[in-house]
Amino acid sequence: MVDRMREFDYSKLADRTLDNEIISYISKIHEYKGKQELFLRQKPVELERLIEIAKIQSTEASNRIEGIITTGSRLKQLVADKTTPKNRDEEEILGYRNVLNLVHENYDMLPIKSNYILQIHRDLLKYTNYSYGGQFKTTPNEIDMVLENGEKVVLFKPLEPYETPDAVNMICENYQSALGKELVDELILIPCFILDFLCIHPFNDGNGRMSRLLTLLLLYRSGYLVGQYISIEKAIAETKESYYDALQKADKGWHEEKNDMLGVILSCYREFESRITVVEKAGTKSTSYDIVKAYTSERIGKFFKQEVLVSCPSLGSSSVESALKKLVDDGTLIRIGAGRKTLYAFLALTVHK
Repeated sequence: MVDRMREFDYSKLADRTLDNEIISYISKIHEYKGKQELFLRQKPVELERLIEIAKIQSTEASNRIEGIITTGSRLKQLVADKTTPKNRDEEEILGYRNVLNLVHENYDMLPIKSNYILQIHRDLLKYTNYSYGGQFKTTPNEIDMVLENGEKVVLFKPLEPYETPDAVNMICENYQSALGKELVDELILIPCFILDFLCIHPFNDGNGRMSRLLTLLLLYRSGYLVGQYISIEKAIAETKESYYDALQKADKGWHEEKNDMLGVILSCYREFESRITVVEKAGTKSTSYDIVKAYTSERIGKFFKQEVLVSCPSLGSSSVESALKKLVDDGTLIRIGAGRKTLYAFLALTVHK
């Protein structure tokens, strides 16, 4: 690892010339942040449902990236605190759910300091039998990826254990310092902090999940609250290859690899706006049929009933099901398959098959 990476001097970012793509991302996200308060005044009951959906999706997606899984029904019960974990995977899922709730509800009381990061890690592994929760790594680790042929490729070798405590202190202190000077936009600082955290890889286990929780914490503390309503972890899971790419380029100007996270944030704000639009339709005299038809008319390709339910938070399951049936009956949609695997699509999209 080169020395430049160990400086963690975020003030130097102010001297960089941003390319047009990054400037465009930042400008658009700032615009959505400006409209955020207006969004949040819309239909508080429906927005509460968006929060519930986002928590489930975030918990599922962030753990799935690490190969930690359970069934959909068990996941919902764990997130809703209606059951206890049955195995190690569910223990880790429960820990993530608790820390996610902590970040959602208390982000303004969680400063970016080394001891708070340790406490978050402790709580993440609280229900497991691991003895190293809340402690920095004691043995060297590496970031690798298994190829389709089974070959393991080392992508990055992080800092040594003895270097880790000081490095985490440095990124926290320098992040706060750069933030206080207001010389660098937070949307540039946050991705750099997270990539530094991943490059340090400070824990024996849980680094990926910690990075996503810290991403939410940093965004919330800077006023970007979209992750409470749209799962940023789910969006990250859908672009996780960029995570490996960025780490693999860690010794080749990696401070410039910001576009992926900015793209994720922007996509979440766009999805939030689209769902708010559906919520606004529910505030008129629109029926469930009208709302579902308006949503599905924007869809390309096949979709499940669950996708409609998630994107139409003002409607219950029976209302969505009834609307979909009516849309099929009147020839607007076509039904494909049966049972849980039933898909829907606009009839016009299927006539040329």
